[in-house]
Amino acid sequence: MHPGDTSMKARSLLACLCLLAPVAALAGDAPPALAPGAVLLRGTPLPKGTPVTVELLLKDARDGQPVLVEGTVRRACSRKGCWMELAPADGPGVRVTFKDYAFFVPTDSAGAQARVAGTIKVTTLSKEHADHLASEGAALKRAADGTAREVQVVASGVELRR
Repeated sequence: MHPGDTSMKARSLLACLCLLAPVAALAGDAPPALAPGAVLLRGTPLPKGTPVTVELLLKDARDGQPVLVEGTVRRACSRKGCWMELAPADGPGVRVTFKDYAFFVPTDSAGAQARVAGTIKVTTLSKEHADHLASEGAALKRAADGTAREVQVVASGVELRR
């Protein structure tokens, strides 16, 4: 082959794109749907130990506290899977985000059982941020000025099961 051969250049470019495709998928696309009986692991491995329930976490949520929590996914971001909410059927929930946006969950994660390791974050969302989350399907209890106090878990690792 000669250096100017376009077919060689095309093959090299194609090989590079094929190698980069999985990286691009991890960086911004939601994982594929979670099939019945499947287990999806994202992030760092979960620590051993007994997880707390969402209800117990909400009773004693302290900003910066590490936590291992277990619950049902009530909803997930409908656009990318960049957050999910763990909640009982009829009570308040905890929004789970993913540390440094390093991973996402399937947008159809609602109904899955989840174990999450991370850090508790108690925060007040601006009206604009609350509006954005509501546009992605989040249910927030708002103050009169449109802001919302929220208990979150910034997850370093997640396990989802159907």
